[in-house]
Amino acid sequence: MRDVYVAVADPTRRELIRLLADVEELPLHELTSHFEMGRTAVSKHLAILKDARLVTTRKVGRETRYRLNANPLQEIQGWVAFYSKFWSTNMLRLNQLLEEEEE
Repeated sequence: MRDVYVAVADPTRRELIRLLADVEELPLHELTSHFEMGRTAVSKHLAILKDARLVTTRKVGRETRYRLNANPLQEIQGWVAFYSKFWSTNMLRLNQLLEEEEE
């Protein structure tokens, strides 16, 4: 299983996540049409997302359809929320120091 942070580190994979977030599912050829790379390259990115459990697949005939599974993104959301509090607290402290210096 691949780390969700590694999976979203690449801009192409983040764009694939965005595209899949807007729809129920998409086949590979439709996803590929949004990039200046071939199907093989897009497939490799999708495989990384699948290893991180961010994407699920479903076979329809010979076609593979991809669907976003956003649950693993909660780990990132929690991490960002922690640092958001950190920065908010530090900005409040900075504002207090600046106000004290002005007095």
